[in-house]
Amino acid sequence: MSKSHEQLEALADQLERNADDPARVDIVRRAQRFKRSWVELAEGLLALRKSRKYERWGYADLHEYCQKELHIKSVTVDKLMLSYSTLQTHAPEVLSRDGVSRPIPGIDAIDYFSRTLGARDAENDSAHKRLDAPKGVLAELRSAVFDEGQSASELRKRFDPIFRPKAELDEQGESLRKAKALAERLGVVVQGIEGLTDKRVARVLASVEALVRDLDELLEKMPKAEAGGKIHAA
Repeated sequence: MSKSHEQLEALADQLERNADDPARVDIVRRAQRFKRSWVELAEGLLALRKSRKYERWGYADLHEYCQKELHIKSVTVDKLMLSYSTLQTHAPEVLSRDGVSRPIPGIDAIDYFSRTLGARDAENDSAHKRLDAPKGVLAELRSAVFDEGQSASELRKRFDPIFRPKAELDEQGESLRKAKALAERLGVVVQGIEGLTDKRVARVLASVEALVRDLDELLEKMPKAEAGGKIHAA
């Protein structure tokens, strides 16, 4: 059992003993079950955003509540809510699956689907249909995500060459490489600044290292161009 899971278990037990707000206990329990069913947690977060009950619990906004109480990063919160909204819009029948006899698509696969179609506004739950791709290809993508249950890596290999031309991929790769170089440069510069405490420098370096790792992972996931110009997955 992970440390965050143990913390959530202890917190849920404490809230129940104190007869705290049932909605608060419920969302903590959903966070515990997150690895097993992200859909249930996403549904709870959307309801919580609408009710704003986190304000009663002493939190300024939903992201602060999730980060401090549920140990879930803001980017994950947004991905959860957007992915759930994507299901509601494009495949509502998936929400009735039990996750066993009929598996629920992974959140990264649904995120790929929503990014491809341009559904990027989690706050307003908006979804915009991509018009620059043949209907048959969009139908194929939908089937691959919601019926075949392909993973995000499988989807990238199969559909990036269609939805993300080589020029666009080259531009993104260059941006990632520039960001990595800037991050590494920051790590060097900050160590030579007088007046910064060792603790502050250590925190910055830790953040820089984490950022560089994330950028490396993104670069690894990008399709590579073969000698003949064909794009294949990394």
